[in-house]
Amino acid sequence: MDGLGAPTSFARLVTSALADQYFTLLDIGCRAGIDSAWRVFGTRLRAFGFDPDVSEVNRLTEHETNPGVIYVPQFVGLPPGESGAERMRSGDYWAHNPWQRLSVARTQEIRASKGAQANAEPLADPRDPVIIPQFLRERGIDDVDFIKIDVDGADFLILRSLVKTFADVKVLGVGIEVNFFGSEDPHIHTFHNVDRLMKQNGFELFLLSTRPYSVAALPAPYQYTWPAQTAWGRIFQGDAIYFRDLAASEQSAWARSAGAYKLAKLAASFSLTGLPDCAAEILLRFRGVLEPILDVRAGLDTLMEQALPRGMPIIPYAEYIAEFESDSARFYPAC
Repeated sequence: MDGLGAPTSFARLVTSALADQYFTLLDIGCRAGIDSAWRVFGTRLRAFGFDPDVSEVNRLTEHETNPGVIYVPQFVGLPPGESGAERMRSGDYWAHNPWQRLSVARTQEIRASKGAQANAEPLADPRDPVIIPQFLRERGIDDVDFIKIDVDGADFLILRSLVKTFADVKVLGVGIEVNFFGSEDPHIHTFHNVDRLMKQNGFELFLLSTRPYSVAALPAPYQYTWPAQTAWGRIFQGDAIYFRDLAASEQSAWARSAGAYKLAKLAASFSLTGLPDCAAEILLRFRGVLEPILDVRAGLDTLMEQALPRGMPIIPYAEYIAEFESDSARFYPAC
């Protein structure tokens, strides 16, 4: 998922403070495995990856070395009677989709005509999906930190089915693939529908990537060695990452109930998504709550590894802030 970086020293510091607590991840659409950033939590990581590609899940399970990471070879579905069940059965996820006009679709057609497409992998039975709220209840899981959704279809329907779960298990963040095409239909998978739903449920958008796809009328070079996004073109899809903005005044009630470990895991998540400033704000805003489990001063100093350009000497947080307060040239581009 766009936005997740490499494991950070600050996230490692938080991991060492978690004691018997877990960082819990749900990865819905886990082809190729969970993102390496989450591996920073080591034995404190509890992750469940869901994907209908049975062969891929078997491969991931065979190579998985962390017993806290479990892969489930099933589709993720909606609870019985859930609004959107008919759309999921019919595959009615999009509107005004320009896919057939894109150069990537034309390349796939060319390769298919040459017999170059890979054979389809066996998929799980769509009539026997995992229902996430039920899955969590059956395992006695009442705390989830991050949910990632990327299923190339029913993403928004799955997201909408988890609204109650967000509150029940105190979800801190959600990452989801979004579409920049669509219509005014409030039920289809578009960025504006995702954004509205997330804001209605106490989350704010912190990161948004865009992936361009050229149309076949004038194809652009591909960014990778396989047909996918292109060097230029219309923005077609991207990844959106949402978090609870617990340093905001309107989130004060939720923040008070969160507790030190939840706040520390939110700060670590900010660090892993390249937002050391937001991590620092959590440390400062909730210093009194965090100090019993985490050395806040050391945490702020550790965040400086991310804040400063690679190759520059690492200075203490207090010195860095003093320079900012003096309107130092450090904070402006060189002439």
